[in-house]
Amino acid sequence: MELSRRQSLLERMKGAAMLDVPTYEEVEADTTATGQAAIVVGIVAIASAIGGFRGGTYGMVSAIVGAYLGWAVWSAVTYYVGTWLGGTATWGEMLRTIGFAQSPGVFLVLGIIPFLGGLARLVVAVWMLVAGVIAIRQALDFDTTKAVITAVIGFVLYLVAAMILGLLIGLPMHL
Repeated sequence: MELSRRQSLLERMKGAAMLDVPTYEEVEADTTATGQAAIVVGIVAIASAIGGFRGGTYGMVSAIVGAYLGWAVWSAVTYYVGTWLGGTATWGEMLRTIGFAQSPGVFLVLGIIPFLGGLARLVVAVWMLVAGVIAIRQALDFDTTKAVITAVIGFVLYLVAAMILGLLIGLPMHL
């Protein structure tokens, strides 16, 4: 399905969540979509805070700040690892595709459901991982194997960076 550059935020989120490759190609190419990607990250952070019982003002603010820091760090790490492995992308392309890859995270709000919340969080985490690999693959113009390698190496480096930043500023980092 060919997508138009006039896709709304919700249409793009739906396409990204449905793992629709043309949606990822569209947001990669649309330099004006960085703001939309940032909105996606914020929406997912709020859904995650609600679903993870992180209540109160501090819990909500730390979830949002941590999500934005995590998005920036994860995008930078995958950009550097991916280009080191021969991919071609800009950091903006990584920001946009990785931001939209978080779209399935709106369902993290289901984590609030007793007894089913843990399962919902697990399913959404796997879904977001698959979307992240697609985002990396499309942004870096890789095959799936190189995208997975980039994600794995990048994730280890991200965890190190997240722990260091978390210790320095006292905020949780989220993908």
